[in-house]
Amino acid sequence: MGITEATIVEQFPYWRAAIAPAAPLPEVPITVFIGCGTSYNLAVSLAVLANDAGKPAIAVPGGEWLDHPASYWPDWRKAHVVALSRSGETTETVAAAKASRAAGISVTAITCEKQSDLARNCDRLFFAETHPAEGIVMTSSASLMLLLGLQLLGYPIDKALIETAEILLESFDAQVPTRLGGRSHFVFLGGGALYGIALEASLKLQEMSQIYTQAFHPLEYRHGPISLLDERTVAVILYSEAQAAEAKLAGEMSDKGALVIGFGGPGDLSLPVPIAAPLAGLTALPALQLLGERAAQARNIDTVAPRHLTKVVTLA
Repeated sequence: MGITEATIVEQFPYWRAAIAPAAPLPEVPITVFIGCGTSYNLAVSLAVLANDAGKPAIAVPGGEWLDHPASYWPDWRKAHVVALSRSGETTETVAAAKASRAAGISVTAITCEKQSDLARNCDRLFFAETHPAEGIVMTSSASLMLLLGLQLLGYPIDKALIETAEILLESFDAQVPTRLGGRSHFVFLGGGALYGIALEASLKLQEMSQIYTQAFHPLEYRHGPISLLDERTVAVILYSEAQAAEAKLAGEMSDKGALVIGFGGPGDLSLPVPIAAPLAGLTALPALQLLGERAAQARNIDTVAPRHLTKVVTLA
């Protein structure tokens, strides 16, 4: 077993260690979730879940919030910022946190490094220790930051959910990898909070395997992007509660030659996700991470050192 694979399949004890009640978000007109790369994808999911919980929220890339916050929320000084960064050293995110606090905005940090620049420049810190072998590709740390964000929003995480995620990972690995041969185009579809998870799954596979990937809201895929679909395509659908339309799309994609993998719904391969809708993304995330690793292995690509990437992204 390689290092990246180990950080995926061995992440669940770190989840268990991170379970803890969290004080709620402050009552403000808007909560702004910021991050870069994987952290931004998680922010997209968390912002939707915050809105679902009655807490108005948006997600903004760290650099965008730093440079022109008023473009995203006109009365931006009345916001609360939740900044996500695995290392706590991402240039744009740290700078955005500092600028927000200088403007009088309270900042909550979610990170896996409690001795970091972000941890030193926040008003409230949420920290979880990640797998010590994790390298450039964010695997267990991504799951943990999502878990912390869910708890911050008041969504309960328990041992039963973690066991469900473990079972889903094992079921995925027993069914999917042998079907990936010859596939060179991956599409990830998810709506609502699952759109951020689709973005993250797409990014993960792209980083690991150097395969062309895309992510869309499910029905948006029919408005142009479906023209790229052929027998080399793998389509991963993260099913929401609007299953009828998504299932119809799955059938259409399968008829056009794609291998359709359904998480929580029908497909050429179907993987049950027996968990409450707000927590489905976290539950599926380890299996989606392993999809990237298996696709990379099929191409003999070492995911420990992905091309052009570094573990901490900083700007000189």
